[in-house]
Formats: sequence, structure tokens, C-alpha cells
Amino acid sequence: MSRVFWFRRDLRLNDNPALNAAIHGSVADGDSKVAAVYAVDLDAFHALSGIRQHSLVASLDALGESMGRLLTIRHASKESGTSVADALVAMAKKADAKIVHATRAFDPVGVAEQNAVGLALAAQGVFLELTGSYYAVDPGAVAKPDGSPYKVYTPYFKRWFEIGWAKPEALAEVGHRWFIAEPCQGRPVPSKDSPFEIKAGEAYALRTWERFKQRALFNYDEMRNRADVSGTSHLSHALAFGEIHPRTLLAELADSPGHNVYRKEIAWREFYADVLWRNPHTTTEYYEPRFAEMRYDQGEQAEARFEAWKQGKTGYPMVDAGMRQLLTTGWMHNRVRMIVASFLVKDLHLEWQRGAAWFEECLTDFDPASNAHGWQWTTGCGTDASPYYRVFNPILQGLKFDPRGDYVRKYVPELAHIWDATIHEPWNRLDGLAHGYPAPIVDHSVERDESLARLAEIKIVKEEYPGK
Repeated sequence: MSRVFWFRRDLRLNDNPALNAAIHGSVADGDSKVAAVYAVDLDAFHALSGIRQHSLVASLDALGESMGRLLTIRHASKESGTSVADALVAMAKKADAKIVHATRAFDPVGVAEQNAVGLALAAQGVFLELTGSYYAVDPGAVAKPDGSPYKVYTPYFKRWFEIGWAKPEALAEVGHRWFIAEPCQGRPVPSKDSPFEIKAGEAYALRTWERFKQRALFNYDEMRNRADVSGTSHLSHALAFGEIHPRTLLAELADSPGHNVYRKEIAWREFYADVLWRNPHTTTEYYEPRFAEMRYDQGEQAEARFEAWKQGKTGYPMVDAGMRQLLTTGWMHNRVRMIVASFLVKDLHLEWQRGAAWFEECLTDFDPASNAHGWQWTTGCGTDASPYYRVFNPILQGLKFDPRGDYVRKYVPELAHIWDATIHEPWNRLDGLAHGYPAPIVDHSVERDESLARLAEIKIVKEEYPGK
């Protein structure tokens, strides 16, 4: 009897326990055939930005190449009247498979999809077997001794590290054969352009990891926040698409400052996944619901400011460099993500969900848990133990994390004529705005005070906020 493997956010062959389960199962059945499928919802695909569309296509192309072009891609859409569940049922029938294997999802959209597929398969007498996850430690596994969840990161990390994780698994080589059970409908065709060619896939992710280990892992603890240097791993895209598993990275980390901080960054990703799994409403709703009562700006001016933020035209160089990096590369440095998020909520007084939705549309490394809870942590309504009082000063952040202005010059050509730290306050120079760069759309010091005043209106004090 053959098996079907359903690729989802695990677009790789190695260190894929669910795929190995399908392979071993097919061999045990005596058939040794595995039909691999990726089902793409075309309506959701075409709603993405061009960069995100091309990112998925690049990842699928790399996966198909690694399988000798024996990956079947099936399409689902409202127009065709076919759902992802329909595609999987049809695949199982054509493959004569009684078991479909997949990696377990924990995010709300992924859980809903796997539930729909599981029910549809069960109605046809086919079992959906879920194995493993996209994380080193499954969401829900880390808890206090009484079983309750951790609400802040530090105690979560300590317990996460104590639990530990399995060693990476190589692709099972036990005589299985990939086979095509149903015609491949081909990679989805992007409906929007990408500004550059995207490199993706498992092999590229592993090469990126090797380069990072040689280039920046040793002093990651010191350089990861510098936007002007290549001090991060650039593996967030690969992790989001499952081209590499976090176990693969964790297995090679030692006990040193740089390695330890990188391990903690992986744990942040897993912490947010845990928080979202326990609070599935928080992709769009407040983790701390009282913040929904805060006074946020609306109207024509608010909309104009939101558009300026999206396009990187706020008049604050560090904010604008980040937003333009997002538009042109589909990625943004993590420190800068915090700066632009704080600016949207604390300086422009707009709700975090608007920024999170824009990130979802544009980021090639979009992860539902990291996006929602990265935003909520930064803007003070999430799992931060010291909530809303933190307000990032975009000028000081620029001076600290882009001291020579190299990052700003790269993405804001209107300021390329400024070759010193004054680039972060160009309005103070006679020639600062000479090439069309806008003046600040708000006064940060004024808006910071306004933001804290609005906090006082809903009477949230630091001591009230839930701690550990």
C-alpha cells in the first residue's frame, strides 16, 4: 500500500520526521511508494505580495528539484470549486493510499486546514497521520509545574531548554520510491512582480547556515542588533517555509555567548508559537484585552500617516529605511522591526493589527505567531513583562544601531549625501532635506507624551500587568 505525504510549512527532505514516517510506513506496507503533494490555495496565493508569491514558488521549485521533479502540486480555488481538502482526498484515491502523512500545525489557520483535511479524508476511510511540528519543542509542551503556561519569556526559556529536543533526522533511505499518483498542475504563477530573483530551498538554507557560522555566529550576541552590518543569520525565510528545521541549527550550537544568544532567539520563535497556540485569537486580537480600550487615531490624517509609514516617508530615517527595506527585499532587520512597530503605535497612535497585516502581506519570512506576538510585545500589549511604557526613540535607535548611517544610506537615497551621524536628524542640517526627503510627520517627543497620556486614560499601571 502506498502512502501520501502532504508538504506544508516543511519544504525539505532532511530532518522531517513526518516524511520519514511516510517512507517507513510505505516500506512496512510492502509497496515502498510515496506520493508527495503540495496543495496551493490560489486565492490565498494571489492575495500575497509579489515578493511573497515568488518566495513560495522558489521554495517549491527547489523542493521539486531535490525530488527529481516527482513532487505533485495541486491547485485549489473558489473558481474551480476545489478546496485543499478536496485535493488531498483526490490524491489519496489516485494513490490508493489509506494513510496521508503530514507535519502537525499549531497556528490557527494551519490547525483549521488540517482539521478540514482530516475530516474529509476520514469520510473516505483515509487516516491523516500527523507527526512532529515546525518547532524543536512543540507548542503546549512547556508549562509550569502546575500545568499553567508561562506568560513571559525568561522562565519559558529555562523550562524549554530543560526539556530539550531530539537530534536531527536524515532522510530515511530504506528503498522507497517517489511516484506521481495524479498529474502535477505546476507551480502557481505569480500575479505580481518581485523586484529581484529569490533564492530559496533546503540546499540554499544549509549553505546560508554554514556561511553564518563562519561569518557572524561567534559574536552574534554583540552584533545582532546592528542594522548596518550583516550580523544575523538570514534564515528566517528558510524557517518560515520549513526549508530547515530549528533542530538542525540547535544541534550545532555550543556554550558560548554568541551561540547562547542565538539559541535564545530560536526560543523566542517557539515561545510565540506556544503563546499563539494557547491563545489562538491573538493573531488579530489583543493578548492583554484592556488595550483595545485605548484611544487610537482615525480619519484622513491618520490614514495619510499610515500610508507614509508603509512607504517609508515618515521623515524619520531609521523608520523609513526599515520600511523601504521591507518593500524592496521582503525582509527587515529584527531590531528595525521593533523600531517601526513602536513608531506606528506610539508615535502615530494606530493599532498594531494594521502594521501586522502589512508585514503579513510583505514579509517573505512571515510566521503567524512571530508576527502577531512580535508586534504585541513591541507595542506593549503582549507578553512583555514591562509593557506599554517602552517607547523606542527612532533617532537614538538609529545612532546606536546604525552609527555611521550606512543602513539608512542604503535604503534612503535622498540622504546619501550625508556621511556622518547627522543623517539620523537631517532636518537639523541646511542640506538635510535638499534632495526631497520629507520633514518629520510628527514630533516624537510630543507623541511619546501623548502615548503615555492615553495609557493613563485606561488606568493600566505597571504593577497590574501580569508577570510570571
